[in-house]
Amino acid sequence: MTSEGNGDVMEDPLIILESGEVYRNPTEVKMSQIVLPCHANHCGELSVGQLLKWMDSTACLSAEKHAGCSCITASVDDIHFEHTIGVGQVVNIKANVNRAFNSSMEVGIVVSCEDLFSDQQWKVCHAFGTFVARRTEAGKVQLRQVVPFTQAEKMEYSIAAERRRMRLIHAEIVTDLLSNDTAQKEGDSQEYQDAVSAERTRVESVELVLPPHANHQVNTFGGQIMAWMENVATISASRLCNAHPTLRTIDMFHFRGPSQVGDRLVLKAIVNNAFKKSMEVGVCAEAYQGGDHIRHINSAFMTFEVLDEEGKPRTLPRIRPEPVDGKRRYQEAIARKKIRLDRKYLISCKQTQVPLSVPWDPSNQMYLSYNNVSALKLLAAKNNWILNSEKNKVNLYTLEENQVLCFKVETQVDVPAERAFVLLSDLRRRQEWDMHYEKCEVLNQVDEDDTIYRVITPSASKGSNAQDFILLASKRKPFDTGDPYVIALRSVTLPTHPPTEDYKRGEVLCAGFTIWEVSSTVSKISYYNQATPGVLPYISTDIAGLSSSFYCSFSSCSQFLVKNKDSLATLAFNAL
Repeated sequence: MTSEGNGDVMEDPLIILESGEVYRNPTEVKMSQIVLPCHANHCGELSVGQLLKWMDSTACLSAEKHAGCSCITASVDDIHFEHTIGVGQVVNIKANVNRAFNSSMEVGIVVSCEDLFSDQQWKVCHAFGTFVARRTEAGKVQLRQVVPFTQAEKMEYSIAAERRRMRLIHAEIVTDLLSNDTAQKEGDSQEYQDAVSAERTRVESVELVLPPHANHQVNTFGGQIMAWMENVATISASRLCNAHPTLRTIDMFHFRGPSQVGDRLVLKAIVNNAFKKSMEVGVCAEAYQGGDHIRHINSAFMTFEVLDEEGKPRTLPRIRPEPVDGKRRYQEAIARKKIRLDRKYLISCKQTQVPLSVPWDPSNQMYLSYNNVSALKLLAAKNNWILNSEKNKVNLYTLEENQVLCFKVETQVDVPAERAFVLLSDLRRRQEWDMHYEKCEVLNQVDEDDTIYRVITPSASKGSNAQDFILLASKRKPFDTGDPYVIALRSVTLPTHPPTEDYKRGEVLCAGFTIWEVSSTVSKISYYNQATPGVLPYISTDIAGLSSSFYCSFSSCSQFLVKNKDSLATLAFNAL
């Protein structure tokens, strides 16, 4: 859901179709712009506001290409800007629709920079926007489904449903954390002494929306509104530090209503809090026409840094908030910083950069759940699995990437997919068929989709202690026809259950089941595991062909599912 900079831009390998043509995503739109002085700020770098306008235009054209009608920007996920772009360099923007829902669609946007003299390219940011197809004279538009073709497209298609789920509950997550007493107590009045008054950073500016600012439906471009918001936010940040700030992050935001030609757009900004090396600026956009009432268009939170001569963040002055609302914004900014770090750490970074076991707490629950499910979906979407062995219709596949060994065990069972999902999602029943599960207990029933278990497994070698695992199990039903049921597992740490001398603490980075409906009575079950040191001893002999314990386990799993597919317990569970 967030943006990340990974250095050099990696181009997707070319795919040649049977016709001899090079494959290109049918919704793909590209834009290339050379940065001129009129696009740049005082430092000779591309204005972020201008970049946002180009990104929004490119993404909107991609959405309209798929929808076949005009579209409007509904929301934009977090954007992390990792690099600046200088005058004379080329901005390359590529957008394509990852997945369509009913009347909305997710558009992925990749921004890279190209230096024409050195022939170097690097990634600037990666963003996701949600666009909504406008009603036509025939009524509400029902979008056709996207059909992913390449491995990358299939991965993005699969995870798009999980990102949508995150967007829908984002406001709820923020509200829950802001109500946490811990966040509220961090605003100590001692911090306000010898600090810059927040009132000094207040900015208000008005813009008249003219035809060049709007699309063919006379609605103001979302990118134009974002550009105006970035402008007042930059002025506000400059007033705190008496220097030119650099925008690093824009938090996820939603457009609450449309703006049209003729609107007077009032933009307000103020520094909410200054941390040691960064500051948060709150911005809002309101619109009115003549004597009409004021409409709230959008609010956003932007994080700025001030760089020294070596390009490193400088220490910033402290902020002294104004009474009442200022103190509230000050304290809420502390909570949002926690959310920001969780989102960037757990969602934006690559799977190989996430530690084996991540601390769990209520504030990062949804981000851990997202990371858990999306990691499994990414692993399942890979197309370079190698068949290692096959026995009685149970297949063992392996995949080695970046010196990490992954394996997949797959078979079909004569059990409806939903029944298999219910039976396998309760890890307490796994010891009925898996010899590697000696004991399993629920430590925390987080919600209906997420549960934390403690699992005890026998020792993998003689003379060593048994292992225990603290696992977060995240389950998802299919979002749409053609999606699998998903049960994702990963290790977390709980302060209430530290490692003990009696057990060797094992860790799972990515594991779980996908269950596909083959027919109304048959399902295909795939079990995945990204082998860690704690897991590898259990499966190394299977991969080497010296054992068939996993075949035995999966055969037992099939028997367990068939035996219990019509059990009263299963039926009762489904009735809940």
